[in-house]
Amino acid sequence: QLVESGGGLVQAGGSLRLSCAASGRIYSSHIMGWFRQAPEKEREFVAGIRWSRGDTYYADAVKGRFTISRDDYKSLSLQMNNLKPEDTAVYYCARSTQYGSTSPSDFTAWGRGTQFTVSS
Repeated sequence: QLVESGGGLVQAGGSLRLSCAASGRIYSSHIMGWFRQAPEKEREFVAGIRWSRGDTYYADAVKGRFTISRDDYKSLSLQMNNLKPEDTAVYYCARSTQYGSTSPSDFTAWGRGTQFTVSS
């Protein structure tokens, strides 16, 4: 089970940190990722991290602004800076075993999501 936290309301240009906690251990074979889904839009990939080595990859829309990282052996976070109104969405934590994948279908475990809104 994955549980996200940290949503809320932030002004454009501000920062926010989302966290994801796993109820069980995250194994070295796992890829942990963040996705987001805005109203009336499809779920899209945001960032991913290879748990064993910490390699990361990002969607072009957030590269340079968002940072995914491991906090401890069963939690991770997404630091988001220079936020834009278009970042407004429900953010989901997810787990895969396919590094580099950006497709939601490759992620087999999901949290329920946390909402945040960026006001202009």
